Amino acid sequence: MDQKLYDSYVKILKNELVPALGCTEPIAIAYAAAKAHEVLGQMPEKIELCCSGNIIKNVKGVKVPNSNGLKGIDVAATLGVVGGRADRELEVLEDVTEADIEKTKELVQQGFCTCTLKEGVENLYIVAKVIAGEHSAEVTIVNRHTLISRIVKDGEVLYQIAAHEDSPEYVDKSVLNVKDILEFADTVKIEDVKDILDRQITMNSAISDEGLNHPYGAQVGRTLLNDYGNDVKIRARARAAAGSDARMSGCSLPVVINSGSGNQGMTVSLPVIEFAKEWNVSQDKLYRALVVSNLIAVHQKKYIGSLSAYCGAVSAGCGAGAAITYLSGGSYEDVSLTIVNTIGNVGGIVCDGAKSSCAAKIASAVDAAILAHYMGQHHRSFQPGEGIVREDVEDTIKSMGYIGRVGMKDTDTEILNIMIDRVDIDEVCK
Repeated sequence: MDQKLYDSYVKILKNELVPALGCTEPIAIAYAAAKAHEVLGQMPEKIELCCSGNIIKNVKGVKVPNSNGLKGIDVAATLGVVGGRADRELEVLEDVTEADIEKTKELVQQGFCTCTLKEGVENLYIVAKVIAGEHSAEVTIVNRHTLISRIVKDGEVLYQIAAHEDSPEYVDKSVLNVKDILEFADTVKIEDVKDILDRQITMNSAISDEGLNHPYGAQVGRTLLNDYGNDVKIRARARAAAGSDARMSGCSLPVVINSGSGNQGMTVSLPVIEFAKEWNVSQDKLYRALVVSNLIAVHQKKYIGSLSAYCGAVSAGCGAGAAITYLSGGSYEDVSLTIVNTIGNVGGIVCDGAKSSCAAKIASAVDAAILAHYMGQHHRSFQPGEGIVREDVEDTIKSMGYIGRVGMKDTDTEILNIMIDRVDIDEVCK
């Protein structure tokens, strides 16, 4: 493999597979708020948020980590101001104390935080403005949960980048394709990816254990194991779902994310780990399979975008299915069949925000990916021209990306309208 392409793939993995504490949307708000407080240099009297619909959608129903079960945009922002550490980025709330939580409750009751919806902006868009007397500081995050694009203090622009490409962490994801991903997985020097993959295995397995051992959320993972049996196909679904059960319910354990999402990070990794245990494959092979799952998921998401009405569990589950096929010794053609069969089945599950039902959507996506794998083993697949399935795997991935980014844009708006009571469902559905 060309060295420049090799280095790009390594950098993509290092940029994408980072630890995060709690659902990444409330954490991004807490990070913006903590950074604004840091820039201001004193405790603010209030904070004003301006967020895209997708941010509001993904924060509304999920518990903020290390908040003792509190929910909401105002909680995430206020806790970020009170106890957040901006230098920890996606682990900004790691060091929150009980005193911080009590102070947050008081400030929320007093109306310390206000939030307005900003339309016509990127799907991932947050502006946090803190004010103390005549002084203020404002931090803007766009496109990526930790990508600060603008910092302003007392009206003076301290920092600004024009585009995502200006970020030092930026790498062009257009270089990703299934063939090269498989070649990279076959040839990558394990020492180049071992640390980040070990962290993904350790952290994501730990939160999955937590979700299986305790009654978090709707207990999707526990339900699968209790009522569906202990076959590897069930365990793979249950492990991923259990991690989401815990994470969406405010569990304070960190996870290693993928495509900016903890749920997607767990979905691309935990089923693959479970199949590797069942098939007793080597650690080297597991690392290479996780390279496949992570990069296949990122490859799909580059077309869809960070946040949309398209449930990211599908692209992550598809990545896991591709890696399971790779674990079994599957060829490029076999992996391609798994991807096409998954997209042709569950492509288009809607995202209606981060909350407990994410675990069920993960279970469904992984189930579809496992079915896709076994269909491919028998050389069975959905054919070009059937729905959005096209002539080859790359074109099928692009068609699903188009649906997610363009076709579901109005769906995204209407989901948000329902969630914030901006539409009279009874009147419309007469």
